[in-house]
Amino acid sequence: MRILHLDAHAGISGDMTVATLLDLGLPLEVLQQELAKLGLPEGSYRLESRQAERYGMTGRSFTVQLPDASAHEQHHQHRHYADIRTMIADSALGRRVKELAQWIFLKLAEAEAVAHRVPVGEVCFHEVGAVDSIVDIVGTAIGLDYLEVAQVYCSAVPLGGGFVETAHGRLPVPAPATALLMNGLLVHGDCGSGERVTPTGAAILAALAEPVAAMPVMQVRAIGHGAGSKDFADCPNILRGFLGETLDQPGDTVLELSCNLDDVTPEVIGHTVQRLLAAGALDVWTSAIQMKKQRPGILLAFLCNPHQQSELARLVMAETGTLGLRVQQQRRLQQQRRIEERQTSWGMVRYKLSDCNLKPEFDDCCRIAAEQGLPLKEVQQQLLEEYEHD
Repeated sequence: MRILHLDAHAGISGDMTVATLLDLGLPLEVLQQELAKLGLPEGSYRLESRQAERYGMTGRSFTVQLPDASAHEQHHQHRHYADIRTMIADSALGRRVKELAQWIFLKLAEAEAVAHRVPVGEVCFHEVGAVDSIVDIVGTAIGLDYLEVAQVYCSAVPLGGGFVETAHGRLPVPAPATALLMNGLLVHGDCGSGERVTPTGAAILAALAEPVAAMPVMQVRAIGHGAGSKDFADCPNILRGFLGETLDQPGDTVLELSCNLDDVTPEVIGHTVQRLLAAGALDVWTSAIQMKKQRPGILLAFLCNPHQQSELARLVMAETGTLGLRVQQQRRLQQQRRIEERQTSWGMVRYKLSDCNLKPEFDDCCRIAAEQGLPLKEVQQQLLEEYEHD
């Protein structure tokens, strides 16, 4: 499994993350081509990356250059979370890139919502809504996908100190939303003043990285250095990325959401299960339980990718009337698998293959069984024999 460990001894920002991924092997041309799929106005930005030095350490810088006439306007442009979410969803970016970018922006929106006491849907980004911040977040997703990173880890990050000027005024470092995003991360105060972790950098870590006190065991394949725009007196402002392979079985992180129901009809539960699957839930199941006051009930649970949490939770609440759901983060181990299409005596059929299993796609088997008037198990058996024969 390919993993990336971020050594954020000096802190982290969005541009430092993209610079690190470029230094690890993401071609700038690929980044430009993929970002063009966002549909941002032509000529609204230009990417620049060059070698940089910070207190004796060399690395790569990354800058989003804005036209002189619109730089002030772009940096102070306000964008609502819903607008950014729609922009990414409607783009031609790949599915995993969209998922990663949406998850980062969702974490950011949730922190802003708490910091400013507004609903997530009404969050209005200021600095983070500018073109350069959108490029940093989506660019990070593009880089992780291009480098085939399955899991990100991060060291402890410095808190920084002093004050920072924002659209909301002069705020202490870390700013309120940034501090909220640090919840769950490893932090330390062994640094000087200055903004060491930006809201974008904190959102990337909160959404994608597992905090660790020590670098995980890996076989290092590449080391990248992303230089920040500022110079600090106490340390080189460099984000180091160690890209490597681990012998662990490939996997990913998913969320398990569940709720107890004792006043919902079986028909509504069945309908909710179908809607969850149609909306993209990875799996849905129910089980009988005994609740308080000896009432029989149903446990409804489902797995989803992190970025789907809010949408699917709202769906369940709307359909069942439940007042809340429990959320657990789960580590899912997976076999490497692929889908292969084969021509068979009944036309094209998809086969699902892994290291130790082979089977024709269930939906294709059901379709053929209905068309041919045959038992399902007979169709499955013949398709397996045809594949093995070929």
